[in-house]
Amino acid sequence: MIELLQFRHSPYNEKVRWALDLKRVPHRRRSLLPGPHMAKVKKLTRQTATPVLINDGEVITGSACILDWLEARYPEPRLIPAAPDLCAAAMALQREFDEDITPRIRCAVLDALLANRRYFARIFAEAESPLSRGFYACIVPLAAPLVRKGNGISGPAAVEEGIAAAHAALDRAATQAATTGFLVGKEFSIADITVAAALATVVRPDNSPMYAPRPVAPAFAALMARFARHPGADWVRGIYAKRRVASADFEGTSPY
Repeated sequence: MIELLQFRHSPYNEKVRWALDLKRVPHRRRSLLPGPHMAKVKKLTRQTATPVLINDGEVITGSACILDWLEARYPEPRLIPAAPDLCAAAMALQREFDEDITPRIRCAVLDALLANRRYFARIFAEAESPLSRGFYACIVPLAAPLVRKGNGISGPAAVEEGIAAAHAALDRAATQAATTGFLVGKEFSIADITVAAALATVVRPDNSPMYAPRPVAPAFAALMARFARHPGADWVRGIYAKRRVASADFEGTSPY
């Protein structure tokens, strides 16, 4: 069976989960903890990023590569537009977010989460036992420098840049989807998945595996409040409500 090594709260992992769910691909999810994940992932891939998809010994890394792999083997429903111009536009948008916009937004999100080690542990170790979550909360201060360095959180300027990137991306989503409800053409595509997953990290829509457990830590609540009433946040919530399947959040073997 296909296995997905993931972080529960990551836009790149959410892209892959979303595609797996839409295509109803039987698979198993295994959540990893930021920091301790490095040894396992590096042994498999010679780098430390997730998601990682494993299928009969074949290892595929990176959300874009995994989505290409899934699209080739499980073509329905189609997520990459057939028309060449729309395909090019969708892939360009995915690349822009994956390589530039999403990493900047992630700086602001992780900085807010790291302000409270127990909440950070609750977010990322939700699938673990209470004892394991407690232990992870104790080592978060040790893992935090690695998390910051690995994600480019170099200081307050990087965080402010991430907040600005989120605002700009929400502006863009609201404008670009105003006519059809979708970002590229008239149909749901990888462009919508990529942008919605990136913005879900600050909007936290219903029916998302990346929900914010309550009570929300103050720093993270303040970050989410910045974007709650943005028209682009309405688009994120709407696309999740209409296009994200009900079985989105699970650990272990898929229910289909």
